Amino acid sequence: MAKNANAPKTMESNHKLATFLSTGLFVIVCGLIAFPLLAGLLASFRPGSEVISKGMSLDFVSPMSLDNYKALFAILHPSTASAEALVGSQKYFMWYKNSLILTLLTVVLTLLICYFIAYGLSMYKFKLNGFLFFMIIATMSVPFEILMLPLYQEITALGIINTRAGVILPGLCAAGTIFFFKQYMTSLPKELLDAGRVDGCTEYGISVKIMMPITKPAFASQAILCAMGSWNNMLWPMLVFRDTDKFTLQIGLNTLLTPYGNNYDLLIAGSMFGIIPILIIYLIFNRYLVDGMTSGAVKG
Repeated sequence: MAKNANAPKTMESNHKLATFLSTGLFVIVCGLIAFPLLAGLLASFRPGSEVISKGMSLDFVSPMSLDNYKALFAILHPSTASAEALVGSQKYFMWYKNSLILTLLTVVLTLLICYFIAYGLSMYKFKLNGFLFFMIIATMSVPFEILMLPLYQEITALGIINTRAGVILPGLCAAGTIFFFKQYMTSLPKELLDAGRVDGCTEYGISVKIMMPITKPAFASQAILCAMGSWNNMLWPMLVFRDTDKFTLQIGLNTLLTPYGNNYDLLIAGSMFGIIPILIIYLIFNRYLVDGMTSGAVKG
């Protein structure tokens, strides 16, 4: 009896220990993730020469100023800015606009195309259904570095080099996004299709008016991931674009890196300001993210 009486206490103490260890682990992981962001934020309020000489750190004591951000937004007050700051500001916001347009087009087109591909694979049974899905998933195992040369030759032959279409088209049918949509829609009841047909709805109407609203959590979660991938993408756009006026923010900021460090003021402040679009997208779709990530794994 004494053993049984001590069992609940032992289980409770083990539970507390596990909770303490898991909480400590999460705190450490969060600290490792937050350190570069916080260090970069502090560095954006200091001269670039100081960052080069002392490095990135969580130094809250050194004096800080808004000079870097004033230079970044010099385009808003051209009369008070130097010629160099004004040119840098104009280039920065031109690259920023290019990234916004490219990301918006990529997210919208990718989600729509991947949704309809996944809808057809999950809601209809036809010959080669499984084979086509296997081929789509198989492409996920091929590194992009292997595909770069044939893709570059393809867009050159199509005459869309140095255009937004050359950047967007090769990645529209994203295998990971198709897989996610298919797994999510597989858990949805097929009776919804029959109900739509009974009501006289067309197949296109069923996919858009009935099934698409139900998959809103999947759209939201994939919108975040797709936007992050497009916004942070640098390698492929750098191969496609040739004109400076068409550079994305990531390529443009990379051109500011010089051995002399004379552009680090704009580079650090611009990098921190470049986080804002992804942060806004995450805040908008955050409430759908967990639901979208977990619903597809549960059979309805």
